Amino acid sequence: MTSPDIATRKQRWRALYDQADAAQYVFTINLTTPELPRPLPWPSLQRERIAWSWETYCRQRERVEWLPDDSLPYLDVFTGTEIFAEAFGCAVHRLEGNMPFAQPLITRAEEVAKIRVPELSTSSLARLFDIADALRERAGEAALVRLVDVQSPMDIAALIWDKSDFFVAMLEEPEAVNALTRKVSQLLTAFLDAWFARYGRDFIAHYPAYYMADGLTLSEDEVGSVNQDTFDEFFLPELVMLSERYGGLGMHCCAHARHQWEHFLRIPGLRTLNLVQPPEVLADAYHFFAPHVAQMHSSYGTGEPWNWPAQLPRAARVIFDLNAASRDEALTLAARMREACESAVHDRV
Repeated sequence: MTSPDIATRKQRWRALYDQADAAQYVFTINLTTPELPRPLPWPSLQRERIAWSWETYCRQRERVEWLPDDSLPYLDVFTGTEIFAEAFGCAVHRLEGNMPFAQPLITRAEEVAKIRVPELSTSSLARLFDIADALRERAGEAALVRLVDVQSPMDIAALIWDKSDFFVAMLEEPEAVNALTRKVSQLLTAFLDAWFARYGRDFIAHYPAYYMADGLTLSEDEVGSVNQDTFDEFFLPELVMLSERYGGLGMHCCAHARHQWEHFLRIPGLRTLNLVQPPEVLADAYHFFAPHVAQMHSSYGTGEPWNWPAQLPRAARVIFDLNAASRDEALTLAARMREACESAVHDRV
């Protein structure tokens, strides 16, 4: 792997984000075999997690040498959604063979007052820095680090506060909801400030795995359960704050949230959007968001992957995430995708 290769790939990603008025495409190819089993993100498996991440990184570095896609090797501090709720004191359920998940800590508005913002260095979040430090020590300071699984403050609050009461509280006890999300935001920003200071401002997104030159990526999955006014009152302010604080936002949303699409565009600095929805909904999303934001959704079009760029709207900026079962298949796919992407851009100039 040579640094000019990495620099060229990063420049293609930057063009995707910066050229907002023109079609741009990047693509990554995942080699699905041989598979490297991934340990669950349990504290008791920290040594195994570090070993898995290091081996994965070495394979990615080797693949950059021969596969001309837009992938970038990265160190993966793999986590679940529970990490910030756990830091606040939520019990975590860890069932063999399944991802961990947080269990609610409170069930009523009056319990918000007992929630304390933990000290970052003595919280359960500290072990994530231990993993990243161990990996960075081996890889060097130039290595990209994948951001941990960041949920929005409202999504984290919905893990801490039992949802059967949390959604009702948005209507009946809004002050308590805001008090909890302020505490969550305090911990979240302390974590992110420390993370970016230690590992750099460019990184690989928490989900899906795409490159960000700066900014922040997070998941926003509770917005499908609320109306637009509730989004404006509780969700939008914190998304604006985070985007402005970190210089842009990439957002994943797997909720049925079509009614929020116009409101998503009110987030300043929204750079990337990942929606997980049926293909017919995503076909509309590509058109709706094409003039505004880079997109990386759960489907792209019909037929072979190299036919997808021609099916997309004129101004679409898209990240294609592809799979190949062998080196030969990956090389063929890369060549055909590069030709298709360049042709689509040329046709739309």
